[in-house]
Formats: sequence, C-alpha cells, structure tokens
Amino acid sequence: MVPINFWAVLGAAIASMVVGMLWYGPLFGKQWMAMMGITKESMQTMKMTPKSAMTGGFVASLVMSYVLAHSLVFAEAYLGTSGVSAGLSTGFWNWLGFVAPVTLGVVLWEGKPWKLWFLNGSYYLVSLLVMGVILAVWK
Repeated sequence: MVPINFWAVLGAAIASMVVGMLWYGPLFGKQWMAMMGITKESMQTMKMTPKSAMTGGFVASLVMSYVLAHSLVFAEAYLGTSGVSAGLSTGFWNWLGFVAPVTLGVVLWEGKPWKLWFLNGSYYLVSLLVMGVILAVWK
C-alpha cells in the first residue's frame, strides 16, 4: 500500500481554495452572482456567514483532495503514468466521471442556465487539475 502524503493533501486543498477565491472573485464573481440572482445586499442576509462557508468549503476541499490522492495512486499503478501527466489525467477523469454528471442536475432539474453549469463545472475541472498535479508532484 502506497502511503498518502498528507502535506500534499493539505497543499492541494489550499490550492483549491485559492483557485475558488480567484474564480468566484475577480475572474468570474460578477457573472456568477448575476446567474445565481445574488446581489451584495442579499449576501448580507444569508443564513451562513462567510467564515462558516469558507470553513465548510475547506473541509470539502480536504475530502476531495484526500480522495483524489487515492485515485492518483490507483491511476499511477493502473496506467503506469507519473508526475504531471498522472495528476492531470486523474483530475480530468474524476471530473468527467463524477463532477460533470452530478452537477448537470442544476440545468436539468433546477432550471439554471447552461452558462452557470459551464462556469461552475470549469472551476471544478481547473481545481481538480491543479490538485492532481500538486498531489502527483509532491511525493
């Protein structure tokens, strides 16, 4: 059994949070808020505080990073790849197989626009790719 590098898991989770802060902040924050129907005023009345939301998001990133690390171990053994290519392929296949299909529900059942799905889905893709590379390289 290959041991999981918990420092790499932590680093990948932190990187995912940084990608998210950039993605939903200066890069696409205004578009995301418009598609979600959120205003700065409505954000102030939300039940969850920004601190608790960030904490929950970080815990979710840790879980995702930990599971991705296990997928990476499998991919390296099964595919015979390593390094950046292993990290990218692991991130991509996990996104395609799990994130993309599950998140389609916002369009299919909740009536949200496709643009919102592409915005959120591409965030998860970039995040998983970054996490995969960090986990693959930081042995």
